[in-house]
Amino acid sequence: MSVLKADDEAQGILEMIDHFDRPGNAYSEGVYADTDTYAHGLENKPGRRIPKAGAIAEADVGRAGAEWSIFSVKANGPRASAFAEVNPNEAKFMAQAQLASASATAGPLKVKVGLGIDTGVKISPSKIQLKILGTGLMLGSTTAISFFGSEVKIKFW
Repeated sequence: MSVLKADDEAQGILEMIDHFDRPGNAYSEGVYADTDTYAHGLENKPGRRIPKAGAIAEADVGRAGAEWSIFSVKANGPRASAFAEVNPNEAKFMAQAQLASASATAGPLKVKVGLGIDTGVKISPSKIQLKILGTGLMLGSTTAISFFGSEVKIKFW
């Protein structure tokens, strides 16, 4: 799985340490489908310092994005995906279906505007999230509010 397409979440201190030296990169794709599993960690490479394992399946009809250091932007056309990941901080599962979205992340802040029906759960010792049909709430070290696919998120640590 490409770290570029996975790591567009708000970042706490650990994730910023994991990405501070991430080189600039950009991508754009038309119709796209992929599945992947991954397990890595404790490597001195951006996105691979923190141990994590997971799986993803996704299909998009047009997407583009860019990243550099702790910043990223992303735009998606219609898409469907499902992912699961376990790392030392959390366990998460989310199934997503959306018509379109655009997001921007700058370290601990992420803003996403879109129309979608994401459904899933994320749980850790410091936060819990429940999202049903694109609407939900995350409370704890990360606080977020989502409404039919649009979201504002801030990660405190």
